Amino acid sequence: MASVAEVKSAIDAVIAQIGEVQTAVRAAGEQLSETQQSLAAAVEGSGHDAVNTAQAALNQATTELEDALAATVTAVEQAQTYLGTL
Repeated sequence: MASVAEVKSAIDAVIAQIGEVQTAVRAAGEQLSETQQSLAAAVEGSGHDAVNTAQAALNQATTELEDALAATVTAVEQAQTYLGTL
């Protein structure tokens, strides 16, 4: 069985990895936002169903990225809570 120090070290490493994931998710969100703006500019005035579907899909992707980021925040909080009990 791992020692308390080893467990703490492993959890600290996981928290650092989650930080890297959060950075990547934020960057993806920014890039997605730019993509949405580019699409909106390119198809301005179009009422085509495919355009509306594409925009809705990008909006959904944005929401899902925000949800993923929120989940990682919760994971870090809970890992830190657990660390506090060790």
